[in-house]
Amino acid sequence: MSSLFDEPAQEASGVDPGAPLAVRMRPRSLDEVVGQSHLLGPRAPLRRLVEADEPMSLVLYGPPGTGKTTLAHVISLATKRQFVQLSALDAGVKEVRAVIASAKRELTYAGRRTVLFIDEVHRFSKTQQDSLLSAVEDRIVSLIAATTENPFFSVVSPLLSRSLVLALQPLSDDDVRSLLRRALTSDRGLDGAVTLSPEAEEHLVRIAGGDGRKALTALESGAGAALAAGLTEIDLATLETAVAQAAVRYDRQGDQHYDVASALIKSIRGSDVDAALHYLARMVEAGEDPRFIARRLVISASEDIGMADPTALLTAVAAADAVAFIGMPEGHFPLAQAVVHLATAPKSNAVTVGMGESVADVRAGLAGPVPPGLRDAHYAGAKKLGHGGTYVYPHAHPDGVVPQQYPPDALVGKDYYRPTNRGAEATIGARLAKLRAIVRRGRGA
Repeated sequence: MSSLFDEPAQEASGVDPGAPLAVRMRPRSLDEVVGQSHLLGPRAPLRRLVEADEPMSLVLYGPPGTGKTTLAHVISLATKRQFVQLSALDAGVKEVRAVIASAKRELTYAGRRTVLFIDEVHRFSKTQQDSLLSAVEDRIVSLIAATTENPFFSVVSPLLSRSLVLALQPLSDDDVRSLLRRALTSDRGLDGAVTLSPEAEEHLVRIAGGDGRKALTALESGAGAALAAGLTEIDLATLETAVAQAAVRYDRQGDQHYDVASALIKSIRGSDVDAALHYLARMVEAGEDPRFIARRLVISASEDIGMADPTALLTAVAAADAVAFIGMPEGHFPLAQAVVHLATAPKSNAVTVGMGESVADVRAGLAGPVPPGLRDAHYAGAKKLGHGGTYVYPHAHPDGVVPQQYPPDALVGKDYYRPTNRGAEATIGARLAKLRAIVRRGRGA
């Protein structure tokens, strides 16, 4: 893929018509780039750097198919610099030094700067990354390094300190639709040879998952299958056959969105781990926002499991963090782990019921003043009001628990939290009975 762009002459004459669709449709200017408006808007940092033609080194960080390679090519074209691409998979220190030597000659004799694009820079060893430092420092090359890994963990600090780190976001559904429609009509793309049915377009958007390259590759496959069959439209059936991924009949904006999400949570609540995994798979394959799934799992961990397994919430929150960190498609693994944990955990809604009853009492007016001993006593005059005077500090007692009234008078003796005998709540229940007996001793409970 990189060889198509290594020579400026090829850019002037156009790309090879036999190149993959994703390569043929690669933007030639910043205005053609779809998505990443936070970097390319009128006053955004990347646009300012390019339009000012300033020496720069960048680390582009983001999921596959979001435009890292595209931006590197566009920057090279916009600034009329020599473009050289290396892949960290097959380049070593020797290749890096050869590029730097060539860039020195180009700068010295032709006055032309070089853009060095390194794909998957996180795969470079520390030694390989260090070999770039002097050339970047002296601005012999403008380094553009692309990575799908967090650069603050995968790129050496000296290189990071000399570079601007820019995070790319997955393309939105509308961004992907724009790419597809442009490719269908552009003379660099399919040039109107086929059309795309609305159902097939939605399927392409779903399977792309924010990855523009994936969307265009699947479109090209679908177009080839349609033309081979003598068709002028790529319909859903043709596309399914071409990309070997059946469309999931699932409208993310309609009833099924809520039906499948409801079925997932109810399967977890019912401890049917296999059904829960099925509904998770349907949501993932339909392109459901993984953040929506993660939020539902975090809620389920408290609502349906609670203190029967206190680690369930930790797992659900960790899954949400993991999805945000690594993105999709790999994010479905921590989501699945959380689903399995939640579905197989002992269940209790005691926390949910306790909170619900407490809120209901507050709304019904069951409140009353805070007992004097619990009121804030840290300001001048508080003691004169009797605040804090009767408070007994629990840590001063050997057991850490003392008889003392904590709720308002109207709620003394009220039990909101009633643990079950399932999971960890069996132990909590036994301890809670002892705590209540001590705390409420002599308090009218």
